[in-house]
Amino acid sequence: MNQETCPYCNLHSDAEQQIVLENETCYFIQKGSEQRILQGSGLIIPKQHKRDVFELSEQEWKDSGQLLKAAKELLDRQYSPDGYSVGWNTGRAGGQSIFHAHLHIIPRFKDEPFAGRGIRYWIKQESNKRN
Repeated sequence: MNQETCPYCNLHSDAEQQIVLENETCYFIQKGSEQRILQGSGLIIPKQHKRDVFELSEQEWKDSGQLLKAAKELLDRQYSPDGYSVGWNTGRAGGQSIFHAHLHIIPRFKDEPFAGRGIRYWIKQESNKRN
């Protein structure tokens, strides 16, 4: 994936993607179609194309952290979640499907069917054990 075809380098090419917050180096975005199931969920992405989290500059790390806190404050006011799942997927085996670094922020609610099952729940199942 290059910058010309990257959906996070071309945010305005997808009308469902909305920039909610931004700072010097990063955006917090939400995608309309994901709100039906993952209410309030969004992504923090660097403005510059970086393949994965390990390519972020010190400033992008700092700005990602600042946006994470700002997004949490906003989501707390809007949705009053009972918790959050927050994480980076890196590499195809790690679940990354869009190769532009992005941090998932997912509000969690005690009345959802998978409440209490965090990011690691699925990968620590016996059925995921390597042979």
